[in-house]
This record gives sequence, structure tokens and C-alpha cells, in this order.
Amino acid sequence: MRCSDAHRRDRDRDRDREDRSRDRDRDRDRDRDRDRDREPKPSSTPSNSTAVGAGLPPLKQMAVHQQINPFTNLPHTPRYYEILKKRLQLPVWEYKENFTDIITRHQSFVLVGETGSGKTTQIPQWCVDMVRGLPGPKRAVACTQPRRVAAMSVAQRVADEMDVMLGQEVGYSIRFEDCSSAKTILKYMTDGMLLREAMNDPLLERYGVIILDEAHERTLATDILMGVLKEVVRQRPDLKVFICFPKRDRIFFAYVFKSKFESLTSEGFPVENSEIPTSAGMEQWFVKN
Repeated sequence: MRCSDAHRRDRDRDRDREDRSRDRDRDRDRDRDRDRDREPKPSSTPSNSTAVGAGLPPLKQMAVHQQINPFTNLPHTPRYYEILKKRLQLPVWEYKENFTDIITRHQSFVLVGETGSGKTTQIPQWCVDMVRGLPGPKRAVACTQPRRVAAMSVAQRVADEMDVMLGQEVGYSIRFEDCSSAKTILKYMTDGMLLREAMNDPLLERYGVIILDEAHERTLATDILMGVLKEVVRQRPDLKVFICFPKRDRIFFAYVFKSKFESLTSEGFPVENSEIPTSAGMEQWFVKN
């Protein structure tokens, strides 16, 4: 009996020793994992930004090395740097410093740029950076488009470039559809929708910059807007208004606004025009393309 009790005690003692050993090993592993988590992890963002920004001028490097999204306060996604690499190749980026100087010194001006230069997507973003840095109430940027499809597609593209959700910081407004929110700081819209906003808010107090893009198409709403904005800029010295269009009809626009000309003379990216057949050939065209 005594031998059996002694054997049982030895067995229990060995079991307790093994349990304590396992507990120590578990605690050691847990401490090691906690220390590993506390160590700074190499981020993929700097490597992405370094790869994109290699050999670029200082102004472009500043854009590349921005690691935190100022609109969401979150790190930029890898896709942001992929898109940024393509953005920096647009001809309009060669004029960013010049544009910033002009919009600072002039209340209204006319911007002449070739199709494909990037003026529709890049310049409104520069305007957002400008209005966010101004003292006083934070205002938004409006960019009009003559067509609904253009307003929607450009807004989606710019939302991707700014690494934000469409309908939040970047939105659009067309007839029967408003994809924007109280957080929207850049809104693409048809000229008719901006004209409707002017009916409810004659001074367009919500906006700090208004861009009339593709104004050479001379829609009725665009022509009326020019008359409205000509009066608004007289009453609001803080409002910036400028018109974008290709190289034609600029004498008319200069007369309306008495504005300074600024020309983007770089060649834009090639734009391919495709003729869409009518009626019978329409279905085959869509299938083919």
C-alpha cells in the first residue's frame, strides 16, 4: 500500500512538473509574440512611393511621398500608387506650379488645354488642395460637364485617384440622381444642375472654386451660367472661377470674363475616335468592341 501511494505521489509530482514546464513555455511564446507585434513592421507604402518617385522633380516627389490620405486619415492603398504613377505622366502636371501661382493671383481666368492633357481630372484636385488650405469656412469645388455620362465617369475616376469612396469626398450630381454627401469637397455635375443650385443659392456660397469644363460646347445652361457667374464674382471676391476648353472660341470667353489666358501647350495623350453605326449595325458594333 505504501509503495502504491509513493508511486502515485511521484506520478502526480511528475505531472505537476510537466504542467509547469508547459505553462512556462506557453508564457515564453506569448511574450515573444507580443514583442514581435510591438516591433515596427516595414510598410509597403514607402517602398511603393519610393519606386514611383524615383527620378521625379521635387513637385512630383512631394505627391508621391504622401503616405497618409489627408481625406480619410488612413494609409494610401497600393492601388493609389499604381494610379499615381500614370497620373504623373499626364502633360498637365508640368504646369502645376504655374497653375497654382495663377489661381492664387487671379479670381477668374481661361484655361486652354488639349484633349487628353489631364485638365478635367487633375486640376480640380489641385483646387481642392488649395481651398482646404484657406482660412475660414471650408468650401467645395464644382466642375461642370456638358453631359451626364461625363460627370459620372470622371467623378468615379477622380475618386479612385484620390483613394476615396465615390459619393463621399468626391461625388456627382445629374438630373434625377445626386451621388454626394455633406462630406463632398469635389463635385462633378452637369451645367444644368449647377444652374439649378444657383436658383436656390444665388451666390453659390458652398463653393470656393467653380470650373466650367468643356465650355466650348456652348449649351444653353453653360451660356446662362457665364452670365450668372459674372455677377457672382463681383459680389464674392473669394470665389475663383475659370473656364476650360480647347483652342477655339476663346475671344468670346475672354470678353465675357475679361480673364487672363493660360494655355497648356503640351500635346495631350492620343484620343481615338470611333464611329458608332446606327440602327442595324449597332448590336454588332457593341459585340465586336
